[in-house]
Amino acid sequence: MTLTFDRADKKNAITDTMYGTLADEIAGAEGDPDTLVILLRAEGDTFTAGNDLADFRQSETENVDSPEKNVRRFLHALTTASKPIVAAVQGKAVGVGATLLLHCDHVVLAEGAALVTPFVGLGLVPEAASSLLLPARIGHVRAFSMFALGEPVPAESALAWGLANSVVPVAELDSAAYAIAARLAAQPAGAVAATKRLMRSPEALQTRIDEESARFYERLKTAEAQEAFAAFGERRPADFKKFR
Repeated sequence: MTLTFDRADKKNAITDTMYGTLADEIAGAEGDPDTLVILLRAEGDTFTAGNDLADFRQSETENVDSPEKNVRRFLHALTTASKPIVAAVQGKAVGVGATLLLHCDHVVLAEGAALVTPFVGLGLVPEAASSLLLPARIGHVRAFSMFALGEPVPAESALAWGLANSVVPVAELDSAAYAIAARLAAQPAGAVAATKRLMRSPEALQTRIDEESARFYERLKTAEAQEAFAAFGERRPADFKKFR
């Protein structure tokens, strides 16, 4: 199964509807014997810019359960997926675009790709159980720097830190990812699923996702987040000094 972010004119920013589709497709793959591997890829020059900020702003005045529901469904689907997930990443993977990679089983990055986790700079907190998974993967100090400073992690560093399996030329990204997917599909599916299940605890991940989600939507209503979004829309640096 190939799932493609195909909103290149908006840097593949993810809307609530897109989260719902992703959740449905990943969950549906569980009962499909013809689906052996899930491949996540994107059109355009960006993997995804993360959450669509228009959805964020809308959630400030509407019931947050609507956007939260599909986001949480998607993230939970990632934690329970028994089929291996391969990601092909070009350009920037921002926010959830970076943290969802922690749930993928094989990550191929294109040269020039970068992972960005700008949560704190937006007045928010990490999501997708990344507050648990990222420190476990790369250590506390690197993970804290990624979260708190939001500086892009280039492909070569992501590879060296264990956030990706390989870095390939942009022109070879899709073929490299498809080749890995084909190799995984040729393996005994039951053994692959059992191995994946032994390597992670969906229950622990879902508990952390729910904890993060509650904090995330609390933070979305704060003055810090309001200032961050306003500054983003006005193309100016945010000023958080007045909230200290």
